[in-house]
Amino acid sequence: MPAWTAVIPLRAGSKGLPQKNTRLLAGKPLYRHTIDQALAAGAQRVLVTTDIPEVLCADFPAAVQLLHRSADLCGDAVPMAPVMLHALRSAACQGTVVLLQATSPLRRIGDIEAALALFGSGIFELVMSVTPADRGVLKWGTLRGNHFQPLSDPDYCFANRQSLPPVVRPNGAIYVMHADWLLARGSFVSGRTGAIEMPAQYSYDIDTLEDFARCESLFESLQPAAGRTGQG
Repeated sequence: MPAWTAVIPLRAGSKGLPQKNTRLLAGKPLYRHTIDQALAAGAQRVLVTTDIPEVLCADFPAAVQLLHRSADLCGDAVPMAPVMLHALRSAACQGTVVLLQATSPLRRIGDIEAALALFGSGIFELVMSVTPADRGVLKWGTLRGNHFQPLSDPDYCFANRQSLPPVVRPNGAIYVMHADWLLARGSFVSGRTGAIEMPAQYSYDIDTLEDFARCESLFESLQPAAGRTGQG
């Protein structure tokens, strides 16, 4: 597999669960699970972009590079694209890049490898991980005054739920792209986006204390089944 770089964004501020990125999950800081996954999956370099002092002062394997993120890139309203652009420019990053968020610790090494393999096919500009979602969202719409505007095919609004096609949603665990593509585009939006599907039990994302507790319970129960090639 060609060389690739993992980028792991961590910030101190979190309204849902303060200091969640450094909170211990199964005896290890939450963020460290993602660093270890990246290294185990074969990342040549791991860029950790953060404003957390204890992370910036910690010891890591030689492949891990710490990037200090300024306060203007750490606010609640700051989207991920400028954070990634800052990391790629600061580290003069080239080639394939994999964005791995620390709040998705249940992803498997095999999921990262599958995303890299699909990206390596050359068909897609961006590959992301997804998980099954409620197909009932196809019935939804937006309001413009009193005018109902369907989100998708208007026929779906009046169809039986069981007859609707399967739906997936991005789970935030894995995004694969080329550094030059993102630097030139400045956005993740692409008409050529591929996806690898992850089962719901591996797609858990942490935002609150309740999320953390459920994720830790899942983490411990799934450990015997987790592996490099297991896909659920």
